[in-house]
Amino acid sequence: MTDQPQTAHSELPGKQTSASRTTLSHIMTGSETNLYGTVHGGVIMKLADDAAGAVAGRHSGGPAVTASMDEMVFLEPVRVGDLVHVKAQVNWTGRTSMEIGVRVLAERWNESTPATHVGSAYLVFAAIDESGKPRPVPPVIPETEQDRRRYQEAQIRRTHRLARRRAIRDLRASRVAQ
Repeated sequence: MTDQPQTAHSELPGKQTSASRTTLSHIMTGSETNLYGTVHGGVIMKLADDAAGAVAGRHSGGPAVTASMDEMVFLEPVRVGDLVHVKAQVNWTGRTSMEIGVRVLAERWNESTPATHVGSAYLVFAAIDESGKPRPVPPVIPETEQDRRRYQEAQIRRTHRLARRRAIRDLRASRVAQ
């Protein structure tokens, strides 16, 4: 595991984390509630995907599609009338893929109290060309200690995703061979 991003995977110049970081905000309404009267988790997941998609497109300079979402964690319920802020940034880049970290905050729309951290997610996006084939992405350049920590943690998550995929493939192959 390296502390700094590798630039050998791309001939494209690197982009700093702040170049594509974004925040999307949305007021939750009654049409977004579940049977418990709180905002449906799927609504929050879509907002996370939207924010991550914007970041992926900005960072890669073109279209990018969701390849996976993992570790979507809901920490607190979101209520009707909450102003939800979805903050997203590139944590790590590979040759054609990017991990986007998302942090979801909520605050009452009519109060001046601090926002509460209500959820987090990690999404992997693949940059694609006009024919839908993978295309190279610029390496991410972490700027702060927090960005460097996120980069290292993203490398660990990638290693685990790949190991899990291999283990499942091997298990399925062994069952077919029996």
